[in-house]
Amino acid sequence: MAFWAGGSPSIVDYFPSEDFYRCGYCKNESGSRSNGMWAHSMTVQDYQDLIDRGWRRSGKYVYKPVMNQTCCPQYTIRCQPLQFQPSKSHKKVLKKMLKFLAKGEVPKGSCEDEPMDSTMDDGVAGDFALINKLDIQCDLKTLSDDVKESLESEGKNSKKEEPHELLQSQDSVGEKLGSGEPSHSVKVHTVPKPGKGADLSKPPCRKAKEIRKERKRLKLMQQNPAGELEGFQAQGHPPSLFPPKAKSNQPKSLEDLIFESLPENASHKLEVRVVRSSPPSSQFKATLLESYQVYKRYQMVIHKNSPDTPTESQFTRFLCSSPLEAETPPNGPDCGYGSFHQQYWLDGKIIAVGVIDILPNCVSSVYLYYDPDYSFLSLGVYSALREIAFTRQLHEKTSQLSYYYMGFYIHSCPKMKYKGQYRPSDLLCPETYVWVPIEQCLPSLEHSKYCRFNQDPEAVDEDRSTEPDRLQVFHKRAIMPYGVYKKQQKDPSEEAAVLQYASLVGQKCSERMLLFRN
Repeated sequence: MAFWAGGSPSIVDYFPSEDFYRCGYCKNESGSRSNGMWAHSMTVQDYQDLIDRGWRRSGKYVYKPVMNQTCCPQYTIRCQPLQFQPSKSHKKVLKKMLKFLAKGEVPKGSCEDEPMDSTMDDGVAGDFALINKLDIQCDLKTLSDDVKESLESEGKNSKKEEPHELLQSQDSVGEKLGSGEPSHSVKVHTVPKPGKGADLSKPPCRKAKEIRKERKRLKLMQQNPAGELEGFQAQGHPPSLFPPKAKSNQPKSLEDLIFESLPENASHKLEVRVVRSSPPSSQFKATLLESYQVYKRYQMVIHKNSPDTPTESQFTRFLCSSPLEAETPPNGPDCGYGSFHQQYWLDGKIIAVGVIDILPNCVSSVYLYYDPDYSFLSLGVYSALREIAFTRQLHEKTSQLSYYYMGFYIHSCPKMKYKGQYRPSDLLCPETYVWVPIEQCLPSLEHSKYCRFNQDPEAVDEDRSTEPDRLQVFHKRAIMPYGVYKKQQKDPSEEAAVLQYASLVGQKCSERMLLFRN
């Protein structure tokens, strides 16, 4: 088990599906079904592999729909940002934002939005009682200490840790999972290094006025206090991109459309900041209350919740708590891997927050909430385009990080079909776990809610559980392979649950993650 030398393993409690429950999409009172697990901690690589098998997280609860039984099958969808070209409707949203920022123009009439709330709309995420119960059952401190003691006693951490590989590699598992100390300061966007990006001293394709504005903006960025994690500003290109101005006969890039220059006397200023939410950074803590108030208004106006729900603790549990360990490998993005809030600041106040996970291969959109007073800006669409642009920027340093996961695509639910408009995109085959272009999937979905997208009848799940005895179990303060654990068990239902877990997480994850059994 040398793969734990770089940090703590993922630790999960598995809960097999026992019944059907209310569906958050079609409102069927007993139509939805999923299997789930409570993640005490989870590495970003394990979570990447899990979402590539159809799992998604809501807070620390990670679940997988039973696709051939649930009333509204939920197919994992990913967009390919490197090949993405904004559609006509996307361009309209970006132009609308620019007009609002430049001149304060507010479009007439109502504007339907497309919120990127990929997981929180469904019945599992809405079952506060279930997740609260699981949260209370989990004694994180005791469990974490037991795991640490087991790892140390077996010499799993014998390698000397490199100080720069993990943010908090010296901490116990419990300290990592709880309300940790602020993460160390990182600048998400930096001036291009020599040999990368455009040469700012030789801008033949840029007007002098644009150059002066860019220099002024860079100077302001350098004057920021250490520790601020600030993202793009709508007034200019992100420092790491600086794409040349599109020629008149070429379509504008996504970055051209987002970062179009604004007049010096612009009516509004939009700023996007990326702050680590778990463990919470000092910037995240300082803005938590304001962020919660935006979420509360969003739930009251958009989802018609009562004023007393959700509470601040529920908000924290679902949108701030995360099992993902913060990791900052030297070959990763400057901000590191893990869970973040992408805050949209308009004239000094938060108007929207995108909850995202940055993983080894993708940026995964978890949820979006916004101030209903700004619904006319189509912030669901706008934030998705910003997150696609953010993925493209992260890809510049971390080449394998090249996808944008939008959660679940539900063909039978009209309000969730919009995700298929971000092209090119792929859907995950629910049987073989290979990605298939969405254009090839849609004809089948028109005829059946549940479909196997892989057309090869001989194809199988390449990471299926073939050696369940190698699955890792944490039981009675000891780590052991399932082959040893099962000899101590007499309950036949226990074997069925463990084998089901192994089949759902796959062979790789079953050997890396610790399945907690008490």
